[in-house]
Amino acid sequence: MNEQFPGMQPGSEPLSVKDWFVTLFITYIPLVGLIMLLVWAFDSSTNLNKKNFAKASLIWMLIGIALAIVFMVAFAGLIMSLGESYN
Repeated sequence: MNEQFPGMQPGSEPLSVKDWFVTLFITYIPLVGLIMLLVWAFDSSTNLNKKNFAKASLIWMLIGIALAIVFMVAFAGLIMSLGESYN
């Protein structure tokens, strides 16, 4: 058990400001951040707080990618329909 936080499961202790600073810094590095988010999300030894953060970040990325695809298809359809009206 953790002496500072009695009753908490190991690996679920709060992360310090330094830990969050390093975590966020790593996630801002292109490609490395994505790889680390995948590692943190699915590694069993990762702190529970960091694991949940990584999973939430990956879900937001998937939502962003899906919305980008929807907008690109809609924009492409609009451009195609405008091109046909000039013919």
